[in-house]
Amino acid sequence: MQLFFAPDLDKNSKIYDFSKDESKHIARVLRKKEGDILYITNGKGYLFEGKLTNIDQKKCSVELISSRLQPKKRYRLHMAVAPTKMNERYEWFLEKSTEIGIDEITPLICDHSERKKIKNDRFERIIQTALKQSLNCYLPQLNEAIGFRDFIDKKQKAQLFIAHCKEDERYDLKRHIMPDKEVLILIGPEGDFSDEEIQLAIQAGYYPVSLSDNRLRTETAAIVACHIVSMINN
Repeated sequence: MQLFFAPDLDKNSKIYDFSKDESKHIARVLRKKEGDILYITNGKGYLFEGKLTNIDQKKCSVELISSRLQPKKRYRLHMAVAPTKMNERYEWFLEKSTEIGIDEITPLICDHSERKKIKNDRFERIIQTALKQSLNCYLPQLNEAIGFRDFIDKKQKAQLFIAHCKEDERYDLKRHIMPDKEVLILIGPEGDFSDEEIQLAIQAGYYPVSLSDNRLRTETAAIVACHIVSMINN
């Protein structure tokens, strides 16, 4: 099955016209024909089935036949991850975490962050592409970048964890996650969290954890954390 993304679709839609770029892809690359069935998601959990009624490189149209709401995961994962110095590493994290099953992503600007500005538009496109590739109908929420202290001040209802590399007392993440719950994990930049940030997080109720016996890059640590949470819940 190939999945298309159309965020403006809702369960009451009858006809949908694809964008020029998507239409060109359908007509020239995929070589679809009138009457072919396409599967589309709006990223809000709905899977639509549509029949192609018009094939044109500038505008392909489908008549929507059915829509059904896909079941949600039993748990929810929010990760606040510091942007990496090299953009492609963070983009790799976005892609793979979307494939594994993440619900919310917050770029976290920390004391040791070398990159403090991000391109949300590009990040959104990467997440959307990964959504389609993984046949997932729930688009992860990508938040605006926020400073560490501002983020810590926000009230959270999730299980709270901060993964760092200091020699302070830390606990094994996989032994402290409760299944079927909302989880929030903080991952720091290449230079790790500062001592002050770690203490502020602990004071705010975040549990200090380790992800591996090895020292991991930011993006690797984030993917390992995603995988641990997924495995605990499956």
